[in-house]
Amino acid sequence: MKIAVRSFNGVRSDASDWNQIAEFAKEAESLGADSIWTSEAWGTDAITPLAYLAAATTKIRLGTGIVQVGSRTPGNLVMTSLTLQSMSGGRFILGLGTSGPQVIEGFHGVTFGNPVLRTKELLEIIKMGVSGEKLQYQGKYYQLPLDGGEGKAIRTSAKTWHVPVYVASLGPSNLEMTGEKADGWIGGCFIPETGDVFLDKIRTGLSRSGRKIDDIDILIPVSLEFTDEVEEAAKRHARGYGFTFGAMGSVKNNFYKNAYARQGYGEVVDVVQKLWVEGRREEARDMVPNDLALKSNLIGTDNMIRERLLLYKNLGVSTLKVDLPGDDIASKSDALGRLMDLVSDLD
Repeated sequence: MKIAVRSFNGVRSDASDWNQIAEFAKEAESLGADSIWTSEAWGTDAITPLAYLAAATTKIRLGTGIVQVGSRTPGNLVMTSLTLQSMSGGRFILGLGTSGPQVIEGFHGVTFGNPVLRTKELLEIIKMGVSGEKLQYQGKYYQLPLDGGEGKAIRTSAKTWHVPVYVASLGPSNLEMTGEKADGWIGGCFIPETGDVFLDKIRTGLSRSGRKIDDIDILIPVSLEFTDEVEEAAKRHARGYGFTFGAMGSVKNNFYKNAYARQGYGEVVDVVQKLWVEGRREEARDMVPNDLALKSNLIGTDNMIRERLLLYKNLGVSTLKVDLPGDDIASKSDALGRLMDLVSDLD
């Protein structure tokens, strides 16, 4: 099982010192991390920082977790992906995700529509473009060339590269599409004990393309905290999900809440969202059960975390993308080194 790390968060990136971020990436590389991932919401974008990190590193892979579907044209993503592959020597991973209607329609001014179909069309065009084919595609959301216009089907003039495309998906239809079309799955809201809720849908999609679960990278984001004060840490992490269930998406469309509902937390996440919408945010945070946080992350003693790692490994998870604790490189590096030792013990 491989370990990936998160560079910073796209909502509150705190990226005033890019040299420090590059130093962290180099330290993670030296400790054996397989990849480093950026993100975007409505703050720092996910792509630009990877160009900076590509110049500072030599081996670690560089992923977007995620680029928001609808925020860029297919042709733009073809050019960007090939440029970053050239700059990094083939280390770039394009991670895509739908985000939500509040961001896509409110910040980007793009209709949210059918996110599964839009993601599928975008993924197919990107695969076509990075392989050097002409961009000729007739879909619901993307028509290349545009119907009735003066455009022509064009192939990239850049050197072609293989570009792994990962999809962050949670809903059943999107999970099946991910299994059928993508090179990797970025699986948030994942609990190993109920992981087949997601993996069964991915397997269905994989079977359509003649593949098996080993043919796709199953990448699960988790937070890490080594501690003997387990319940105190669990409560702190659990309270963080109050924002996820209450504010990440609309009342009608909150994919994170729905994902936990399918894993047995339906009643409580509905209450959390209701309290949040009513403005009772501290109550909402307190309603999130500790065990949800403990099962979704790596929290506790070395032995507790080793047991959780075994659950992921035995389920077929190939990569854990870890949000490391600490506010400086030394703290994050210490935690990463400790985790890498535990992972090595599993082999």
